Amino acid sequence: MTANPLRRQLPEESSVSSRSYDRATKAGEAKLATQPRAAKAHYDARQARLVVELTNGVILMVPPKLLQGLKGATTAQLSEVELTPMGIGLHWQALDADFGVAELAAGIFGSKTWMRKLARFAGSKTSARKASSSRENGKRGGRPRLQKSS
Repeated sequence: MTANPLRRQLPEESSVSSRSYDRATKAGEAKLATQPRAAKAHYDARQARLVVELTNGVILMVPPKLLQGLKGATTAQLSEVELTPMGIGLHWQALDADFGVAELAAGIFGSKTWMRKLARFAGSKTSARKASSSRENGKRGGRPRLQKSS
């Protein structure tokens, strides 16, 4: 059998020294200490909210309809939320959905395309107050111009 010429030859000794391994371990531990991590997560069907309790005591509550891939999920499916190792993510096996805890804490509920859709709908909400304000502005010649500060 001939040797594969494309295969890289490995050195006799490991290229990772114990000192660099220790540095990498400490850096990873420091990152974990500052990164939001989940201690518990469950779906509160009464309030229709995903509840995530972080290791620092913060509690996040998010409506599942805002999370990409969870909008049409049943209560039973949403209740099967699992924590990923180290508490850095949430996973739903049946829904094939995953979310990072840090991203949820930052208000990132899906891909860029999903977030654009959410933003588009958020700005399209109407109310009696908005309609009244719009009519008043129309009577005055339209939306007021920004005043330049001097």
